[in-house]
Amino acid sequence: MHGIAAVPSYVVMQPTTLCNLDCVYCYLPMRAVDRRMPVEVAEAVAAAVNPWAAAGRFSVVWHGGEPLAAGREHLAALLAPFGPEVEHHVQTNATLIDDAWCAFFAEHGIRVSVSVDGPRERNTERVTRGGRPAYDRILAGVAALRRHGLPFSALAVVSRPAPGLATELYDYFLDLGCDVLGINIEETEGVNTRTNARDPAAVTGFWAELVAAWRRDPRIHLREVEWSLRYAGAVLDGTADELLPRRLDPIPTVAHDGSVVVLSPELAGFSDPRYGGDFSSGNVLAAPLAEILAGAGRTPWVGEFLAGVEACRSSCPYFGFCGGGHAANRYFELGRFDGTETEHCRNSKIRLLEGVLEHARDHESPAA
Repeated sequence: MHGIAAVPSYVVMQPTTLCNLDCVYCYLPMRAVDRRMPVEVAEAVAAAVNPWAAAGRFSVVWHGGEPLAAGREHLAALLAPFGPEVEHHVQTNATLIDDAWCAFFAEHGIRVSVSVDGPRERNTERVTRGGRPAYDRILAGVAALRRHGLPFSALAVVSRPAPGLATELYDYFLDLGCDVLGINIEETEGVNTRTNARDPAAVTGFWAELVAAWRRDPRIHLREVEWSLRYAGAVLDGTADELLPRRLDPIPTVAHDGSVVVLSPELAGFSDPRYGGDFSSGNVLAAPLAEILAGAGRTPWVGEFLAGVEACRSSCPYFGFCGGGHAANRYFELGRFDGTETEHCRNSKIRLLEGVLEHARDHESPAA
């Protein structure tokens, strides 16, 4: 895996910076301000995306802020330029979902992912702008999705891994009714400056316990665990080198104003004079998206990040599993892009794989 691919597998779009919640661990810098994406930005992105989608599977992920805070009328106008081959996904806190939104999702074929951290007592940091718990409103949105028979994914943030938590969370999400689950250990990122240093044994134990819970009843696609098992199987088969793509996916994030940040959506909205200002590689209102991506390697910070990826390749035995980590985690934890191991690496890559392997060792059959 060397350099950046010219064509991404998906694009992240920010229909508005506004979020109606004020979660304690949120990384977004402008979530109290309603800056909406003009339709001209969506049209410019669609000009590149539509041919990519016609050539193979392609997704647009609507991610805010809270995308639904843009309203159905404006979101429909942003969706309109995209062709029928494009798959649309929305990452939402679910508090605004009602029957009308469910009809909108069904009409436009939008796949929904809900951000929720587990049962009520695990959601104390997901609060409204007035500081009130958002849990009941989240559940009301999920109930609407289920009432309309709309499948949905779930994304949970875990701030404090502890024994018993993984089983509790997995059982909760089984009951919630999602069909895909992603687990994020809280990250030090953006405006969230809380440390994400965690006890290594606690994090490894959390992942091992999650594998055990999933194996007892694997009705949910468990994002991190299934990738880990796939990688472990490839190592045993001698095919691990074939798992990672030849080049990094650029993962372009198109902000509300059309500016494009590659590799890490979490860098959108931030700037650093050491890297020439903001982290964008261009703006779709000034240049085609394909042209921006082709020149992304010339963005001041990107070269430093790619040097960090090569440093990981030469020094880290887990490189084949993660491919060199995420740019935003390096920047917000280390203050640079060419550092190597971060707490995010340890929590969500190294200890994830170690937890999967620990579970395998503990449940290895005597005959083996």
